[in-house]
Amino acid sequence: MSTEGTAPMNTDSDIAPELAPLHLTDKPDGPGAAMVISAGLGFFVVGLLTILAEMSEDFGTWLGKWSGDAGVGALAGKTTIASLVYFAALALLWAMWRKKDVDIKKAFYLGLTLGILGAIATFPPFFVLFAP
Repeated sequence: MSTEGTAPMNTDSDIAPELAPLHLTDKPDGPGAAMVISAGLGFFVVGLLTILAEMSEDFGTWLGKWSGDAGVGALAGKTTIASLVYFAALALLWAMWRKKDVDIKKAFYLGLTLGILGAIATFPPFFVLFAP
């Protein structure tokens, strides 16, 4: 999927010659990059909301209202909002990149970084540091 004036991309047969007989068509990396980044963003939002709920009792109570009668407290609000952010980011990025090649390594590392930050933020010894 190279364009005029740019260096051609490596094809699957350049990277793995055993794939050459399969005659696979090149597909854009954009949709995969959109998935990776939006997943990392969703996890980051869970961590961010965890810290915010720890910092503010009112915010934690507000998040708890998302649970209805399930009795899971603020967790319902955190996961619902994070899911909404994930799907919104996925729709936006997928629409922007569905036919484009993007730097999949950068997308991977961005998604991984966001996911790691989200995981750290949900770790109790970390988020209790933000308690009033």
